[in-house]
Amino acid sequence: MPLITYDTSVFKSYKPEVFPSGFLFSSVVIQELIASANDDSEVDRWAAAWRAYEKEDRLIVPNSTDWLLASKVLYWLMQKRKKKAGGKSPPLKTGASQRMALDALIAVSARRYKATVVTVNWSDFEAIQYYCNVKAIKAADYFRR
Repeated sequence: MPLITYDTSVFKSYKPEVFPSGFLFSSVVIQELIASANDDSEVDRWAAAWRAYEKEDRLIVPNSTDWLLASKVLYWLMQKRKKKAGGKSPPLKTGASQRMALDALIAVSARRYKATVVTVNWSDFEAIQYYCNVKAIKAADYFRR
């Protein structure tokens, strides 16, 4: 059975309520969902999901190696961006570096679990894939099946 995880963008765009067999929940995604929750009941719902997936050993939690690789991926991405701009780092949109850091962490930890990441943010994961051999699929293609 193929292992699947969803990026935060899938929850924001598709609002899935039913998950396929082989679904693993990323703790990074749950953290983002809790941080952007509308109220306490939503926080409680995501916290309960965390506990349930953790109990079932289906929670992807980045380890120290994941953190290190994610940091390197971010460095390589920034160096590539700087090189394209002629040696100077162009300014990033507000929040872009934080979003990319979380995406890199989702990608490298999913890779360790051999899980495919389903994402709406294809361009971010495509860039990450150049440096980290993670399987990713566009959400539109995945949900069209």
